[in-house]
Amino acid sequence: MNLLFVASECAPFVKTGGLADVIGAVPKSLAATGVHVRVLIPAYPALADLAAAGKVTMSFDDLFGGPARIIAVQAEGLDMLLLDAPHLYDRAGNIYLGPDGKDWHDNDLRFAALSFAAAQIGLNGLGDWMPGVINAHDWQAGLVPAYLRQDGRPAPPVVMTIHNIAFQGVFDAKRLSPLRLNSELFTTDGIEYFGKISFLKAGLALSQKITTVSPSYAAELLTPDFGMGLDGLLRERQMDLHGILNGIDLDVWDPETDASLIATYSATKLAGKAKNRAELEARFGLTKSDGPLFCVVSRLTSQKGLDMLLDCLADLVAQGGRLALLGTGDPQLERAFVDASNRYRGSVGTIIGYDETLSHLIQAGSDAILIPSRFEPCGLTQLYGLRYGTLPVVARTGGLADTVIDANDAALLADCATGIQFAPINSIMFGHAISRTCVLFAKPKIWTAMMRRAMRHPVGWDLSAATYLDVYKSAQAR
Repeated sequence: MNLLFVASECAPFVKTGGLADVIGAVPKSLAATGVHVRVLIPAYPALADLAAAGKVTMSFDDLFGGPARIIAVQAEGLDMLLLDAPHLYDRAGNIYLGPDGKDWHDNDLRFAALSFAAAQIGLNGLGDWMPGVINAHDWQAGLVPAYLRQDGRPAPPVVMTIHNIAFQGVFDAKRLSPLRLNSELFTTDGIEYFGKISFLKAGLALSQKITTVSPSYAAELLTPDFGMGLDGLLRERQMDLHGILNGIDLDVWDPETDASLIATYSATKLAGKAKNRAELEARFGLTKSDGPLFCVVSRLTSQKGLDMLLDCLADLVAQGGRLALLGTGDPQLERAFVDASNRYRGSVGTIIGYDETLSHLIQAGSDAILIPSRFEPCGLTQLYGLRYGTLPVVARTGGLADTVIDANDAALLADCATGIQFAPINSIMFGHAISRTCVLFAKPKIWTAMMRRAMRHPVGWDLSAATYLDVYKSAQAR
């Protein structure tokens, strides 16, 4: 099977979040099942050298305001297709946001172009390579089935994957013509969304199959609380909706071989973890303690629940805990955590920003990772935590509930606990979860057993890749 992935980012080339990690990892696992995956992303400035080494496979005289090319190149074990359109993508800084921190004014054109280019590949192929299925990821690729539908020619089926339904790509209905969309598609059964255009709605309404990134999130999306206006459509299409757990790239995230660490370690030889803890303490200005070292590696947003962590910090520190936080996001939360690191000097350390290498060290050097998300489609940081023996403390929602086994009495008795869950999701229950973690950490035999169990917990892509393949085959059968 030939498969075209369409997304706005892909690790290790360009990354703003977990979407990139997924796009960079899944094709490698699918390759083991005999699937040939090509990944189409925009040719942002960071990819200039990569694009220069590639071969032009398709050209456009006018792709939403200027010439464009699709460049094929192989790198990092991936078969990449780069959409080179300087008028749309040759911009410094964040791939989604301008210097003012707001969305680029023409994001509709930028990502409509990505979908349009994908549709042309689906209709015409690249040389003798023709995709049998197109997998469109998140709203930035949501118009792929719309462009295929209005063309009218035979086309490959589209599988639409929701990584986070909160981002829906909503634009004014007046943009229909500039986006080269036929007015016939602007219906409640198509791309219309409360009088506007929604790229994500287009993908969900017009694709053959829909996936999302965990079974629990798939169920949550059918409810008004989590569906964010699209729950009705998803209930209508629930027979086509599949929740497939994310995995992680086990070659990139491996404490036995990770070059980002001060010392490597494994489930059977844990000594190296203490050396990474010492380095982490030095980096974040933390004093040594007998209590647990908690960490956060996250966007600093309300969705991630990190305002609740501020409510719990005093108790965390009072119980002997320490915190190393790496993140960026809401300016108010950034300031609050910087202030907290000054208030609890030696117990709380904050670095505003993101550093991939440092994120590996944080996972290796911490005892527990805090993930109090109000909703979480799947989450990857808890999987990194499991892999590195850094026990996740998570809200019971979405993929967090699917991947972490709570250390309740029954799970401890059955030797299957891998972390701590809490619900309902509020500051009080989060504080209780932190206290439970401190109590368990003070019992080295139990804690070490949980660490080893977590590190052996399957977090790779093999099983999920096989499930994706089943969905692709069922889409072809439609």
